[in-house]
Amino acid sequence: MILINGESRTSIEIADRGFQYGDGLFETIEVRNGQPVFFKRHLQRLSLGCQRLQIPVPDAQLLSIEALELCRQMQGTQAVLKIIVTRGSGGRGYRQPDTIQPTRVLSLHPYPDYPKNYTEHGIVARFCSSRLGLNPGLAGIKHLNRLEQVMARAEWDDTAIQEGLMLDINGHLIEGTMSNLFYAKNHRLYTAALTHSGVAGVMRGLVMQLAAEHDSPVIEHHFTPDELLLADEIFVCNSIIGIWPVKQIENTHFPVGAISQNMQSRLQQFNHDDE
Repeated sequence: MILINGESRTSIEIADRGFQYGDGLFETIEVRNGQPVFFKRHLQRLSLGCQRLQIPVPDAQLLSIEALELCRQMQGTQAVLKIIVTRGSGGRGYRQPDTIQPTRVLSLHPYPDYPKNYTEHGIVARFCSSRLGLNPGLAGIKHLNRLEQVMARAEWDDTAIQEGLMLDINGHLIEGTMSNLFYAKNHRLYTAALTHSGVAGVMRGLVMQLAAEHDSPVIEHHFTPDELLLADEIFVCNSIIGIWPVKQIENTHFPVGAISQNMQSRLQQFNHDDE
């Protein structure tokens, strides 16, 4: 089922700037037992992204009502809720319309059938050749322009590989094609500094919060593939997969370590207490 501006339909205006220019943002949210998980956090990030792009922020209560209308049909099972907000239609060329009327699209999708062993025993990843450009003004937000990730994901079709790791044009590791990246070294947890590129995922923020609450704040910095391959353990995360340990990158193998397992346990407990 799809709701477009609150109506059940399946098409948008051809002049919508989300279609024309990728002028908008999106959120991908787990639905569990008819409820969107970490919904307040997703709405907060959506709001921050709209403010950055100067798109009027959709009413949070309205989005909540529409989301629950879609999600309540998924009682007893899992699904994926996607929310898209665009700048709407209008404006000649790149120029924004004088009056912006955003388009909001909420759609419900089947939950991906990922094997349980990805969570328990880890995944295989590879380094991608496609690079991320640098743009501090767009760094962190989940805007609709995802061609870099599309091209990176097109680099492999080997089902033995579950994720590709992306570097920026300066050779720093930033994230996976669909995930954020963390590694542990000498009992400290590290992740990429997203000052010039990358998506600040909701799960990334939660991992950092949980680490800080246990007196082990995550260190954000720039690092290279060579540095990553010296890690004691590695994991990737997003709002749908949760946390996946990485057991292999190229020809280097890694254990499913205590830090990754502890973070999975903390996240599971947090799920029971949040919202």
